Amino acid sequence: MMGFEQIMVMAVVLSAMILFITNKLRVDLVALCVLGVLLAFRIIKPEHALYGFANPATATVAAMFVLSAGLARTGFVEWLARSIDRIAGKSPQQLVFVLCITIGFLSAFIVNTATVAIFIPVAISLAKGRHIPPSRVLIPLSYASQFGGVCTLVGTSTNILVNSIAATNGLEQFGLFEFAPLGLIMSGVGIVFLVLVAGRFLPERKGEYQQLDKYRLVDYLIELRVRAKSPLIGKTWRESKSNDFLEIDLIKLIRAEKETWHPRDTKIREEDVLLLHGNMKKLIELKDNYKLIPTDSKLNDQKLSSDDVRLIEALVPPDSIFIDRTLQTSNFYRRFGCRVFAVQRRGKTIRDRISNIRFKGGDTMLLQCDKKDMERVLGSNDLIVTSELTDLHLRKNRVFIAIGIMTAVVALAALNIFSILIAAIIGAVGMVLSRCIGLEEAYKAIDWKVIFLLGGILPLGIALQESGTAELLANGLLQPLIKFGPVAVLALLYLITAVMTETMSNNAAAILLAPIAFSISELLGVSPRPFLIAITFAASTSFATPIGYQTNTMIYAPGGYRFFYYSRIGVPINILFWIIAIWLVPVFWPF
Repeated sequence: MMGFEQIMVMAVVLSAMILFITNKLRVDLVALCVLGVLLAFRIIKPEHALYGFANPATATVAAMFVLSAGLARTGFVEWLARSIDRIAGKSPQQLVFVLCITIGFLSAFIVNTATVAIFIPVAISLAKGRHIPPSRVLIPLSYASQFGGVCTLVGTSTNILVNSIAATNGLEQFGLFEFAPLGLIMSGVGIVFLVLVAGRFLPERKGEYQQLDKYRLVDYLIELRVRAKSPLIGKTWRESKSNDFLEIDLIKLIRAEKETWHPRDTKIREEDVLLLHGNMKKLIELKDNYKLIPTDSKLNDQKLSSDDVRLIEALVPPDSIFIDRTLQTSNFYRRFGCRVFAVQRRGKTIRDRISNIRFKGGDTMLLQCDKKDMERVLGSNDLIVTSELTDLHLRKNRVFIAIGIMTAVVALAALNIFSILIAAIIGAVGMVLSRCIGLEEAYKAIDWKVIFLLGGILPLGIALQESGTAELLANGLLQPLIKFGPVAVLALLYLITAVMTETMSNNAAAILLAPIAFSISELLGVSPRPFLIAITFAASTSFATPIGYQTNTMIYAPGGYRFFYYSRIGVPINILFWIIAIWLVPVFWPF
């Protein structure tokens, strides 16, 4: 019969899973709530409260964020990305192959969200230059970053996390390249699938090269000519706007074929053409009330652009300061000076009351910027301009120093001179001292959401084990398979992890299932190492949904995808990886 502690731990686990899946609260806040409940009900001891923050995995992950940022800020990743053009060929298959190989290699050593952020505008530019829809290359880009992540211990935070859990429970730590044999095989299979098969199932969104089409802005823009006796004549737009039309914006005034992009204080004349943005019902009322007539001109991206004004698409990355803030509370207009026409979130376009939207990672904005403002947008770490090759403020004179530091970290860890924790911290300090990255940039490079997630949720692993809940779950979930042997148990454990990872944080899934791996290994009388490997690989590869992994979310809007595109490509890859894991994990890591 279940005791009070086991009931409470089960309740906490189920509640956390529901919150992770529904995304009602941020994952780091959920983790801290879990920690608070465990302490309040004395399920864990007070001295375990800081176990997650003091865990080697947490410090190692933070150091790897700094190392990755150091390489990015010195231009190595950007140089490699732009060098692809020379070898990418002309066919979609060759471009996808070269992109996958490149980003897979980088993601084995660099945080993949940082790598994908740099590669998104490059991949879109390379695709458009070859008349290939960007939608054909962005899903392979995201998936390949996950392929590379499972090839080394430092490839993803999940790998580092599971390694720390193993060490805490008395197992020998994983080597830096211990995952490589299985990771390289899975990567090879995945890349072949993406190159030869996936293209048949990916959309070709050629018509959405026009941003006006992609954001469905035709019903929010209109070009009107000022007729004789219009009440607007002789007044500026600022003077003539009534309270009924406050939400209508004058974007451009055309007079005698000359464009004025800041026309609010220009006195309007007869035959002037006004390009207006707003709700179509209000626009029609304005047309009737102010004696304006529509022009025959067709609206397109070029109508909103010129040599000095650009129409661009910008992605909100997972670590942006705009997350959970609005345009007003984040001082967006003061910081960038750009006009926001529309926002897309997972395929849904939002055009009304944009100033009240609280942004989420993966949102994209359609912006109109002056040339002088473009510099600030392109140089920002809080937006990724997907329609332009971002001109980063790079320290190219230190690129070889950054490469040397990263190489030293890998060598020190691979040769067991230092643990990965010590090597990563030395490398992160070296990046700052050598000025490959500034101290403030180093703090900003760390994804604190991941750090607080680990800090808050790791004690739940202790609670699962010490309360006996992990053993209870192992008996309940996996007991029927014990008679079929450890391979059958490994297959189900991999499958459960893979499903959980598609709907919630991969780190949280690993933390919840690792204690079960130890319990089931005790029941079977075998090593827990193969089970931990299965959990690590399943948690680090999420292909079937756009929400299972941050890089999948990042490419959703720029690729113009729908939810089911991920499923019809990702599910077959997940099944292939599952079969490979069942076959090869016991070979490389015997029971």
